[in-house]
Amino acid sequence: MSRTTDRRDETDEFPRAVVVDDSPFMRGLIADLLTDAGVSVVGEAGDGEEALDVVAAKRPDVVTMDVEMPGMGGLEAVERLMAETPTPVLMLSAHTDEGAEVTFKALDRGAVDFFAKPGGEVSTGVSREADRLVEAVRSVAGADLDAATRTEPATSVSTDAPLTELDDPVTVIIGASTGGPNAVERVMASLPAMDCRIVIVQHMPEAFTSRFADRLDAVSAYDVREATDGARIGRGEALVACGGSHTRIDSYRAGRLRVKLVEDDSLPIEPAADVTMRSAAETIDDPLVGVILTGMGSDGSEGIRAMADAGARTLAQSEDTCVIYGMPKRAVETGAIDEVHDLDDVAGAIVGGET
Repeated sequence: MSRTTDRRDETDEFPRAVVVDDSPFMRGLIADLLTDAGVSVVGEAGDGEEALDVVAAKRPDVVTMDVEMPGMGGLEAVERLMAETPTPVLMLSAHTDEGAEVTFKALDRGAVDFFAKPGGEVSTGVSREADRLVEAVRSVAGADLDAATRTEPATSVSTDAPLTELDDPVTVIIGASTGGPNAVERVMASLPAMDCRIVIVQHMPEAFTSRFADRLDAVSAYDVREATDGARIGRGEALVACGGSHTRIDSYRAGRLRVKLVEDDSLPIEPAADVTMRSAAETIDDPLVGVILTGMGSDGSEGIRAMADAGARTLAQSEDTCVIYGMPKRAVETGAIDEVHDLDDVAGAIVGGET
C-alpha cells in the first residue's frame, strides 16, 4: 500500500494530524500548539499500539510520534505504520546523543523527519519552539512516501580503495533538508574514493550532526567527521556542517580546505547551505561541484547561483525522487542548475563530470 501527495514542494496550511505521546500533558500541549497554528488535530494516542488504530481510523496527513513510550514504542510503531497504513511521520526526540541514535533508527524505519524537543521528554520548552514545530509538521505532511525509499544505504564500492587521482582536486558541497539523511547516505555510499573534498550541509540540530557524520563515515569511502572551528580537510575527506552554527570555507591552500564556524542569527536555519556554498564560490579556484538534494524551503538557491557564477558544476535531485521538492525546485528556478538527476544517479553524476 502506498500513500502519496502531489504537494512535495509546498506546506499544507491545514494538514490533519495525529499526536502520539505517552504523556497526557505533552499530548495536550502539542495538540494545542498545532491547533493554534491551524493544524487540525484529528486524533491522539498514548502508545504505539493505540497509534496504529487511530491512524487507520482517521487517515491523517501527518503523525507526530514520541520515541519512548510504554508497550509499543515509537520505533516499532513507525515500522508497523509503514507496513500497514503508510503515513508521513515526524519523530519527537530528545535533544541528546542517545536521542540522536534512536532518531536515526526511526528514519531508517520510515520516519520522514524529526523534531528535537527542548527541555527533555516532558517539558514546556516545546512551547518556545512552536513555530519550528508547526513548520516541521507542515513540511512532513507534504512528504511523498513513494519517493522516500527506506532501504538501507548500500555499502561503498570499497572503504579502503586507493584514491583516484585527478588532474585538479575537486570540492563538492552538498545541501539537504527534509528527507536528506537517507538521501545523503545513499549518495555518499555510492561515491568512489576520489581526489575530492566534500562538505555536507544537512539541516540538523546540534548533538545530531556528530552522529550523522559517524553514520556517513561507516558507509562511505571518505573519512567523514563533524566540522569544528578551524578544521582542515584534504583529499578523500568530508565534513558535516555542525548543527547550531554555519560552516564557512575560510581558506584553501595546497589542496586542503580550512573551515570556520560562524553565527548568524539573521538566518532561520543553522547550518545553512547558502553560507557554505557562497564561501566556497568566493574562496576556491579549483573545480567545484554544488549539489542540492531533497528538502523544504529555499536554502541553497542563492549559494548554488553563486557557485554557478564562479564556474562550478551544479546538480539537483529530481522531483520524482525527492521526499520534499522544495530546495531543488528553488535551485532549478534560479536557472543556475546544470543537471537534474534521480537520487541513485547523483553520485555517478558527480563522478562522471570529474573523471
